[in-house]
Amino acid sequence: MKTFNYSLVSSLCALIIGILLVAWPGMAVSYLVITIGVLFLVPGLLGLVTSFTQRSAQRSALPVVALGSTLFGIWLIIMPGFFVSILMYVLGALVVMAGVSQLSNLAAARAQLPVPWAWFVVPVLVFVAGLVVLFNPFEAATVPFILLGAAAIVYALTDLVRLFRYRRRSEQS
Repeated sequence: MKTFNYSLVSSLCALIIGILLVAWPGMAVSYLVITIGVLFLVPGLLGLVTSFTQRSAQRSALPVVALGSTLFGIWLIIMPGFFVSILMYVLGALVVMAGVSQLSNLAAARAQLPVPWAWFVVPVLVFVAGLVVLFNPFEAATVPFILLGAAAIVYALTDLVRLFRYRRRSEQS
């Protein structure tokens, strides 16, 4: 019975997380950046505290890395939207360049041997995906969270069905 309760709780948690990710994917992106900020902040603060507690015993230089990590973590926590938009612009530009590179490589290969037109479909799609990200960066950042949320909902619902069917059959035996 304990296994059933644990499985039920984990399935319900997955269902709740999935619904939240699908309903508010923009918040999920921001919370991910905030979490990364905390991951920079905590070691930075520990480095600063360690440095200043040991500094009195022995003279050492200012802990630049720890200070930088702390400040960067605070900046990520305070302004997550800024970093999401910058990251999406950079990723969009990289994807556009990847599409252009693939297209130019196929065009160069076509000059020497026959290349079917079907081979140009994927590079064009890559190029278009990069343009979509460049012109709508925040919306593009939320798509993976929507997919993750949908997957969590499907997992939770199928697991709940499995749990109740299994429980009913094991009680009948």
